Amino acid sequence: MADPRFFKRAGPFSLAELASRIEGELAEGETGELKVADVAPLDRAGTGEISFLDNPKYLPAFKETTAAACIIHPRFKEQAPDGVTLVLSHQPYRSYALAAQAFYPESVRAEDTYGDAGQVAAGAHVHPTARLGENVTVEPGAVVSAGVEIGSGCVIASNAVIARNVTVGRNCYIGSSVTISHAHIGDRVLIHPGVQIGQDGFGFAMGLPTHEKIPQLGRVIIQDDVEIGANSTIDRGAGPDTIIGAGTKIDNLVQIGHNVTMGQGCIIVAQCGLSGSSSLGDYVAFGARAGLAGHIKIGDGVQVAARSSIIHDIPAGERWGGTPAKPVREWQRELAAIKRLGKAGFKKTSTE
Repeated sequence: MADPRFFKRAGPFSLAELASRIEGELAEGETGELKVADVAPLDRAGTGEISFLDNPKYLPAFKETTAAACIIHPRFKEQAPDGVTLVLSHQPYRSYALAAQAFYPESVRAEDTYGDAGQVAAGAHVHPTARLGENVTVEPGAVVSAGVEIGSGCVIASNAVIARNVTVGRNCYIGSSVTISHAHIGDRVLIHPGVQIGQDGFGFAMGLPTHEKIPQLGRVIIQDDVEIGANSTIDRGAGPDTIIGAGTKIDNLVQIGHNVTMGQGCIIVAQCGLSGSSSLGDYVAFGARAGLAGHIKIGDGVQVAARSSIIHDIPAGERWGGTPAKPVREWQRELAAIKRLGKAGFKKTSTE
């Protein structure tokens, strides 16, 4: 159960109401009158709680669960234990996410951390020329600089710094110790603590007697519904802009170089590095610690395995992995061959 000191729970909801909200449907014969008050894992759920099954690995836990209800794919309904009301969904994990959002709506929205929502705290520093929309929260220690525009419903958490002339859309959350410069931020953007946006890209004309710094004259454009994990960095462009597409989700500790352009709905997992002037299409997914060389083009829907090193363009819809990265089937064949060699060992030959 979520700690009520940190998370406010809504509900309870009838199962019929919840099913309609989570893109599911009740199993045949269920009336939907059952009331559920919370979400919980399979092995902990009990009376009045709903759980879910998505991964077949957890079928044993599903068969033993004491949950009042469970969200499952239709193929698992014959394995349900007695007494568990079923909500059928072809995307159980997505449906569970929607259910958790229904019970805990504030957990996915911009919220103040200090406790004075909708106010500018006495310890905040807001320049007289900054423009704040309705119900904006600015917490102690935050700095909102000259010419900044912040839309309604935003939260600027403690010690965040919004540099001159930055614009922030509506209902955004700017976490503690975030710095933003040379950037325009869309609506409903969630930026976790420690993120740095808009600093110089790493651009130098290398040579003697010194490496000459190349002025970084672009911006960072972050479109609507983007989430950026803690301590990630996004450099501004050198001339073109760095662009993060709508609905993209970036994990913690990710480095995005100058002039990177990223389509909508991308997933970039922790510790990835995207070098300057690389381009990602829509719905690209990078596993943890994947690295992308500069000036590389990644097509729509590409999936890259964790810890891969990408040095070539990847056509749309392909899955690559390895170092250097290559199509997954080719990579897996190479790994299998190496494994066979390792098991066989090296046979000694004799010239005698």
